[in-house]
Amino acid sequence: MAEVEADGQGGFVVEAGTLARAFDLAPDQVRPLMQGGAITSRCEKGEGEDAGRWRLTFYHGDRAFRLVVDDAGTVLSRARFDAPRRG
Repeated sequence: MAEVEADGQGGFVVEAGTLARAFDLAPDQVRPLMQGGAITSRCEKGEGEDAGRWRLTFYHGDRAFRLVVDDAGTVLSRARFDAPRRG
């Protein structure tokens, strides 16, 4: 699997290892944490000059990991940053 793949339905699938590295987890921890709501996400479609780009943001604890991708899922940028707990 590529790091990020378009799912053909207007969304994306991000490889578990990518999220694991971002949050200092083991890859096998990612799915249960997502299913339990400890890792949450937001997908935002770019408009205007950002058309054709998507911002995928994942939250875990007080950290966030953001990928900016194009329509095909190619990663254009990535960032990790502090984020207040959501909830």
